[in-house]
Amino acid sequence: MRARLKKALEVLSVSFWVVPGAITFAGICLAMALVYVDASGALPAWLVNSAWLYNGGSTGARTLLGAVASSTIGVAGTVFSITIAALSLAAGQMGPRLLRNFTKDRGNQITLGAFLGTFSYSLMVLRTVRGEDEGAFVPHLSLTFGIILAFVCVGTLVYFVGHMAGRINVDTVVDLVSDDMRRTIDRLTVDERQPDQPTLSYWEGATAVTDGRRGYLQQLDTAGLASWAAENDTSIRLLVRPGDYVFPGAPIALVKPMVEGVEEATRNATALGSQRGSSADIEFAVRQLVEVAVRALSPGINDPLTAISVVDRLGAALCDLASCHLPTGVVLQEDRPVLIVPSVDYDGLVDTMFHMIRQNGSRSIAVLVRILEVLTAVASLEGRPDRIATLRRHADLVLDDASRDIASPADLNDIRRRHKGFLAMKEHGPLGHLEIMAFPKPDRTT
Repeated sequence: MRARLKKALEVLSVSFWVVPGAITFAGICLAMALVYVDASGALPAWLVNSAWLYNGGSTGARTLLGAVASSTIGVAGTVFSITIAALSLAAGQMGPRLLRNFTKDRGNQITLGAFLGTFSYSLMVLRTVRGEDEGAFVPHLSLTFGIILAFVCVGTLVYFVGHMAGRINVDTVVDLVSDDMRRTIDRLTVDERQPDQPTLSYWEGATAVTDGRRGYLQQLDTAGLASWAAENDTSIRLLVRPGDYVFPGAPIALVKPMVEGVEEATRNATALGSQRGSSADIEFAVRQLVEVAVRALSPGINDPLTAISVVDRLGAALCDLASCHLPTGVVLQEDRPVLIVPSVDYDGLVDTMFHMIRQNGSRSIAVLVRILEVLTAVASLEGRPDRIATLRRHADLVLDDASRDIASPADLNDIRRRHKGFLAMKEHGPLGHLEIMAFPKPDRTT
């Protein structure tokens, strides 16, 4: 149940309509409250007749509120059209999975909400204005606030134009997604090494738990499922992690020993959805960045500089990860593993970062060179042999692809030189790397 609640809250947090709806409702409530203050006669006569409040008649009040309402709803339609155009551009240039970065943008939501809220406020106040033949009533305070809201909308429109002009810039999008990736890494990594997962022999004789649902695992109530397993003296090993697709009828977990109610407990602790995307999925933001790079390397776009920008952000994420440990997914109760959740390891994370970019950019000299330079920078921070071996494997893959696809000997020599610089950094540190990179380049004319 907690997993489904977390999923619902996450969906609401990124939904485009929540903030505009809340601001519209707030505008209606504000109009009712201010009209009540006007009708109660609480305002002193000197304030009503002063230049600080609107003190015109009912005809002017209706004209003013009608103008504010008609203009704000018209501009709201324009704002919505601009937002849709930006979404279409983002989907075509950077990938449809990046649309959520536009729909969850608070600037767009607040802008649309400001115009809709002002429109609703104006209508609610307009309905209370009465002429002499209807029992004269002009809500002076409410009208004054309506004028203020109109000027707020003008400022919001100016902000929106500049905001959208910056948001459709690919470098801005890359920065936003890389910030999401960095926050996810900070949230999901740990400072101390966690216990290793039990060996496969531990699960001999375990019973498979199947699930008839289908969809991506978006939320997992790890604490709740671990507590249930501890109370029932059993151990559960999930076969999927957040971000994985659950196939109907396929095993979703192993349990040892088998206890009654494990299927229901597993269903209650997991929440599925039709789209991949979870705050607990460390690979999701990485895949978003990789998609930007892969699209940039496509023949139709051919923008290696964007791919290089993505590679730089991925390298920065690995540098942040150098001093941290990735979770192993093991939950212990009284030194006994009660729940094991599959977790991404360093090897798989680096594969997700660089495999597709290298494969699609195997003919781009600049991209291959930059990947080697980034791997070299990361290797200068890493001190763990297993992670160094992973970085070395990717450096070798870059060299292999270049040897196969690069026809120019001079360009191939550049890549080989960077590869030697990576090995020198790994074995001799920055000084060894400088010695390799300071070596004279081969003559390109021969």
